[in-house]
Amino acid sequence: MKIVVNLLLILCLLSPSFASDNFSQWRGPERDGKYPDTNLLKEWPAQGPELLWTAAGLGEGFSSPAVTASGVYVTGMVDGTGYLFAFTTEGKSKWKIAYGPEWDDGHDGTRTTPTVVDDKIYLMSGQGKTVCINAPDGKIVWEVDLVKSFGARNLKWGMTESVLVDGDRVFCTPGGGGTMMVILDRFTGKTLKIIEGNGEKSAYCSPVIVNHNGKRLLLTMTGESLVGLDAETGDFLWGQYHKTRYDINPNTPMYVDGYVYAVSGYGTGGQLVKLSEDGKSIKLIWSDKTLDSQIGAAVIVDDYIYGSGHKNKGWHCIEWKTGKVQYTSDELGSKGNIIYADGLLYCYAENGEVGLVRPNPNQFDIISSFEIEEGSGSHWAHPVITDGKLYVRHGDVLLVYDIKGN
Repeated sequence: MKIVVNLLLILCLLSPSFASDNFSQWRGPERDGKYPDTNLLKEWPAQGPELLWTAAGLGEGFSSPAVTASGVYVTGMVDGTGYLFAFTTEGKSKWKIAYGPEWDDGHDGTRTTPTVVDDKIYLMSGQGKTVCINAPDGKIVWEVDLVKSFGARNLKWGMTESVLVDGDRVFCTPGGGGTMMVILDRFTGKTLKIIEGNGEKSAYCSPVIVNHNGKRLLLTMTGESLVGLDAETGDFLWGQYHKTRYDINPNTPMYVDGYVYAVSGYGTGGQLVKLSEDGKSIKLIWSDKTLDSQIGAAVIVDDYIYGSGHKNKGWHCIEWKTGKVQYTSDELGSKGNIIYADGLLYCYAENGEVGLVRPNPNQFDIISSFEIEEGSGSHWAHPVITDGKLYVRHGDVLLVYDIKGN
């Protein structure tokens, strides 16, 4: 009986990625930039890995693709309208659907990486509309206008959030005066709970749920704060002041063994807080401005944080528990975004270079690199790794590379 109870407890604490083969979300199964693929290439050919297929004509956008066993889903803006494009994993077009006006008032294009759970796709537009779309045929199931329904206050560069699906619930962050976050029924869009929270605007951030001593906590960033909520009840637990210029806090907080790391650009940098045993309070451990990632996030590998700066350009490595800066490198374009898989870092620089980098706290250890030569605009979309393939979106083009090991 004890074994059965323990097994049920474990199943309850697992994220949706373990409950469905047809699952994909922002920056991997745990939203921490880590992908579970193994047997990947440990070195690339001089010209880069083999290009398997491309999809052009996606329109303007900076969002990453969502990749599942049943398809590849990516958003793009064409003539001011947002579209969701669906492809097979071999690159054949399945369908595309218009979901409404997209952001065209500075850094034009789509922002949000879709979240896929089973046969449903969830996304938020830059204008604050949350939409549920049927994966098999591209039909819209429901939509909720966060501005009209919850007083969402749009941001300088458009609403940006990869909504979080937890069981039968969808969490999103309108950032309205009386609605910091809202929980929707994922099948109907019906409002289940309004979370007043701290009254701050949203901050381009995608939330994450973590398990802390058997308690499920939701972590996210609002306009001026790192915040923690009870994931079951939606109760606001605590906030830690974390303000940047323009109130931009796009990077999802990262949790390891009772500690939470938050990082932002404009010279604000990062800070590490320790959770109390019950998760209801926090204590600041350290803060450092060296690694001030604006939109490129970071990854944590073997007690070290790897990422690039914004105002403080360079690829940085910081010791997790102390905040000690291990190194700063101006190689590979000096800044960009970063993910991790099969023991190696994948760094996509804003100059269009993609680097395969060995995690090494003593130096920025580049193994291989190649350049993205197709597409247009800024190189801001985060890469995705699934089933031995590297997906890189650059403007109106999605490029898919074979990185399977021999």
